[in-house]
Amino acid sequence: MSGLVILAPWLVGGVLIGLIYFRMVRQSADLMLSGRRGGPLFGVALVLLRMAGLGGVLIVAAIQGAGPLLAAALGLLIGRLAVMRRAV
Repeated sequence: MSGLVILAPWLVGGVLIGLIYFRMVRQSADLMLSGRRGGPLFGVALVLLRMAGLGGVLIVAAIQGAGPLLAAALGLLIGRLAVMRRAV
């Protein structure tokens, strides 16, 4: 039972990170393709920001062990699924 108590926050956190990450993918793609001044540069900055954030979260989860890393990765996939369903 205590294992579920430890893994549940990582799963929820992974879902939240997945929702934020994949929404930022859409925003950065829109910025890179926009004709606005500075849009492509800001889009590239968002790409670097989201990759660093995701990498940091997954590194912290990996330090905690295999269970939290897998729970966070599963949450990330669930967040991706939710964002992709809204896009259709």
